[in-house]
Amino acid sequence: MKNIAEIGKKIYRVNYHKELKRYIYFRLRAFFNGARMDRIDNYYHQDPVREKIADLCPFVYEQPQRAFFYNKSTFDERIQLMEEHMDAMVDFFRPETIYDIYSGKETVLWKTEFEEQALRLSLAFHPGQRKEGAASMVLRLGERYLYQIMFWLGKTPAVDKAAAASSRNLYIGAMQGPNGEEPKEIIKRLTKFCHGYRTKNLILYAAQAAARSMGVEHIYAVTNSGYYAMNHVRFDRKLKTSFDDFWQEAGGSQAADSRFYELPLREARKSAEEIPTRKRAVYRRRFALLDEIDEAIETKMAELKK
Repeated sequence: MKNIAEIGKKIYRVNYHKELKRYIYFRLRAFFNGARMDRIDNYYHQDPVREKIADLCPFVYEQPQRAFFYNKSTFDERIQLMEEHMDAMVDFFRPETIYDIYSGKETVLWKTEFEEQALRLSLAFHPGQRKEGAASMVLRLGERYLYQIMFWLGKTPAVDKAAAASSRNLYIGAMQGPNGEEPKEIIKRLTKFCHGYRTKNLILYAAQAAARSMGVEHIYAVTNSGYYAMNHVRFDRKLKTSFDDFWQEAGGSQAADSRFYELPLREARKSAEEIPTRKRAVYRRRFALLDEIDEAIETKMAELKK
């Protein structure tokens, strides 16, 4: 096992009281779960690409330890989850792409200009979102984050055991939108720019497109009750947005495991007959934009592939 004290100091800012407490708990969990920590360490050091990931992103030692990803996940499930996610990443992407993602850089899949700033959809990993996923799809305007979908790849949890046992799945741990009045005003203007298409739909659309490019066969998303924070229920804990409502709007259906919805791999589009005549021009422009995003993501993912 590598020096757990040094790994912890890379994860936590021990000069701050709260971070020091987390560091101490990290050390204690490692001490009382030595065999599990050895498994994590051995996994990353059995392959040079994975070893580099662990050096760039020490959070991979912490994520399995803590009650992250989804409600009632176990330590062993989280170890397996991270192994399957990293196996999928290493299997699909060129090493340089993975190193960029786990060193804090964004891998841009599509971009355009909006209000004289770069609007882009990217793959990334941000430590602040490590509770909900092992990677993110990010919608960013300039230096401002507008929406993020946190996800991981793999076969666990076995939401649908028959499907999970034989396919690559993408699991959405959370979707996060903007806070404050100014970002909300930007979102309104951006929705108009996207021909009435909501930004939260746009970020999901991008995640679905990337999933298809990676050969994902099923997409699952946590429900309100499946959200990781429900591991620690408090009376004042409320989600700002109902995941359940949005997943249903997006065509999702309740999975056998009540902690998850299954989402379609591709968003259903209205036919011309379903669209009022006065709105058909707007929908044509919207669909043209979505087709552009589809093509850009498919092309870029092909470039990033091994």
